[in-house]
Amino acid sequence: MIRILLVDDHPVVRTGLSGMLGAEPDLEVVGEADSGPRGEALAASLSPDVVLMDLRMPGGDGVESVGRITAAGLPCRVVVLTTYETDRDILRAVEAGAAGYLLKDATRGELADAVRAAARGETVLAPSVAARLMDQVRARPERPRLSERETAVLRLVAEGCTNAEIGRRLYIGESTVKTHLLRAFGKLGVTDRTAAVTHALRHGLL
Repeated sequence: MIRILLVDDHPVVRTGLSGMLGAEPDLEVVGEADSGPRGEALAASLSPDVVLMDLRMPGGDGVESVGRITAAGLPCRVVVLTTYETDRDILRAVEAGAAGYLLKDATRGELADAVRAAARGETVLAPSVAARLMDQVRARPERPRLSERETAVLRLVAEGCTNAEIGRRLYIGESTVKTHLLRAFGKLGVTDRTAAVTHALRHGLL
């Protein structure tokens, strides 16, 4: 039996969801909450398998509750169920640790299948949400590509080495070190050593 916690500030919505999901033989609604903080408390005390979390509720942002439940290491999977599908909402929820993002126009069958998939550890996304995420990924600028030698030079810069020390460590001339650094600066769009290291670390290049 998959145990479900509903978190939504509208009683009518909770009642409808409880009726829809409770009619499935393998699904059981074990609790309801009308706010994010209340949902967090029930998630900790009831240990549901799946939490269906609305985004915008009085008393706390749903995404913040997703983040706190995830950070607490609770075993439940949190799936956002909302009427909002803006790029910002979707990205915030995914980054906070949501296991899925569904819209309230989902049919009973779609919702039940999504809960089962989330309980199995799968990611569940409404088709329109998945399309928006793909558009976001395609729109992001390509991560700069550093050569092996440029990466090696920047790693040593990060360790605090001077150009002369880097040259000795890599068995290359100091002028060659400068050339690699200038090429790395150009690829990263920066003009100094500190910015280059910071940018490379932020993008997972070192």
